[in-house]
Amino acid sequence: MTGLLTFSQETTSRHSSESRQKFYTPQNDRKILCVFPEYSRSFGTLHHAYPLMRNVRAFMPPQGLLIVAAYLPHEWDVRFVDENVRSATPDDYQWADVVIVSGMHIQRPQINRINELAHQAGKLTIVGGPSVSGCPEYYPGFDILHIGELGDATDRMIEWVDQRVDCPDQQLRFETKERLPLSEFPVPAYDKLELNRYFLTNIQFSSGCPYRCEFCDIPELYGRNPRMKTPEQVLRELDAMLKVGNPGAVYFVDDNFVGDRRAAMNLLPHLIDWQKQNGYPVQFACEATLNLAQSPKLLEMMREAYFCTVFCGIETPEPQALKSISKDQNLSMPIEEAVKTLNRYGMEVVSGIILGLDTDTPETGDRILEFIRSSQIPMLTINLLYALPKTPLWRRLEAEGRLILEEGRESNVAFLMPYDQVIEMWRRCITEAYDPDFLFERFAYQCEHTYPNRIQVPNSPARVSRENILKGLTMLSKILLRVGVLGNYRKTFWKMAKPALQKGQIEQVIHIGLVAHHLIQFTQECAIGEESASFYSQKFRR
Repeated sequence: MTGLLTFSQETTSRHSSESRQKFYTPQNDRKILCVFPEYSRSFGTLHHAYPLMRNVRAFMPPQGLLIVAAYLPHEWDVRFVDENVRSATPDDYQWADVVIVSGMHIQRPQINRINELAHQAGKLTIVGGPSVSGCPEYYPGFDILHIGELGDATDRMIEWVDQRVDCPDQQLRFETKERLPLSEFPVPAYDKLELNRYFLTNIQFSSGCPYRCEFCDIPELYGRNPRMKTPEQVLRELDAMLKVGNPGAVYFVDDNFVGDRRAAMNLLPHLIDWQKQNGYPVQFACEATLNLAQSPKLLEMMREAYFCTVFCGIETPEPQALKSISKDQNLSMPIEEAVKTLNRYGMEVVSGIILGLDTDTPETGDRILEFIRSSQIPMLTINLLYALPKTPLWRRLEAEGRLILEEGRESNVAFLMPYDQVIEMWRRCITEAYDPDFLFERFAYQCEHTYPNRIQVPNSPARVSRENILKGLTMLSKILLRVGVLGNYRKTFWKMAKPALQKGQIEQVIHIGLVAHHLIQFTQECAIGEESASFYSQKFRR
C-alpha cells in the first residue's frame, strides 16, 4: 500500500446532522468484525483477582468500540470480539468482510498484529479510537484510519464500506470535523458480549475535561468543554446492561465526572431514582478531580446514588510539584482533608501517584510513603512519569531534548534525577505500600471510617438473586482457600477477615480479599522485575 488519501468534510454531501447514519440505508450486506485488542498486564487491570472470581476474564468492556458497533447500520451483521475474553479466531477473520479495531497507545503492538492477521485473510482493515487519533503514524499498515470521535467521518466511512470492501491502493483517512453530540450516541452494543465475564462494567456520561494537566492528552483529544449525554440516555444504558448481565459495579469512565458540576447535579437524582426502582443492583464508581470534596450537596447525592469509589489523580502530595504539572485544582484544599471528606460520604478513594517529576528529590519517596500512611488510601497507582504524544509534557521534553525513545527503558523521559535512582525509588515505594501488613492496615481504616458511612441498601431481589448468591459464595470460598489457607500472607488476611465474618460483613471480606490479592501479587512481580515501572511502557509487554 502506498500513498495517503484524506477524506475531508467536503468530499461528500452527507455531512449535515439531518443525514446522520441512522437515516442511511445501506445498499449492500456487510459482515463486520469488531476486535478489541488484549491489554498488556498492568496494575490497573486487577488481573490477579480474576482466578478468585466466577468466570471473570477481563476488567471492563471496551466502551468506545461497543458504541461503534451499535452505530453501524442495523442491516449489517456485526460480530464483536474482546480479546481480553477470547482471541479472534481464523474463522472470525474468514467470516468478515471488514475488520474494525480500536485501542490506546499501550495496545499498539496488539492493534498492528490484528491488522496483520486480517490482511492474511484478505480483509479490509479499519482502525479508530484514541491511539490512532493522537498518532496516525503508528498505524501505516491499516487500509483506513478513522481519526477523531464518532461523527461525520464515521458516516463517510460507513458509506465507503457500503460501496466497496476491497483493500485500497493507498491508505485512506476519514477525519471527524463535526462530532456527533453525545446526546445522539446509541446505546452501546452490550448484547454482543457477556457482561458477566468482566470485573465491572462501565458507562460514559461526559467527554472532555476543563483542566490542562501537563501529562494528560484528554483536552487535546476530546476538548476542554465537557459534552454530556442526557440522564435519560444513561438510564437506558443501565437498563440495557442489566438485560445481559450484572457484574455488580458500574464505573463512569468520564475523564472527570464533575467536569460540569451542574450536569452532574442534574444526573444524580435520576441515578438515585433508578437505584431505588431497581433495588440498588449496582455500586457506582467514577473518576473526579479532588476538588469534588468542596461540593457537599453533590457528595450527598452521590452517596444516596451509592457511589462507593472515586479515583482521584492526586499525582503527588508535594505542592510545588503539583504547580509544575499544572495540577492546581488539587491545591484548593489540603489533600488529606479532601480524602477524609470523601471517606465521610462512604467513598473509598483510589489515587494516581507519579514518580519522576522534575521537582522530585531523593526525599520524594519518603514523603509519598508518609502521605499513604496519613491518608489511609488503600489503592494507589504508583507509576513512573511517561510522556504521551500530543501532550504539553511531550512538547516541552521534546524541545528540551529529554525524550528518550529507546527499547528497554521503563520511561521515555530523561529524568532530572539519575535514572537508576528514580527506578529504585519507585520500587521501594510500591513494595512498601503493598506490604501486606501496611495494606491491610489501610483497609482496616476503611472498614472503620469509610464503609459504615454508606447508605444501607435493601436486600432486594436484584441483590440477593440466585446468580448473585452463587457468585458471592464462589468468590468467598476461593478467597478463603487461596488466600486464607494457601496464601503467604494468610495471618494478616485473617486479622481482617475473622472479625468481619463474625459481624456478617461478607461483602467487605470479598472486596478487600480480591483487591488486596491483586495488589500484593502484582507488587511481588514488580519487585523481581517482571512488571514495568510505567504502565504505559512496553518494556516487558512484547
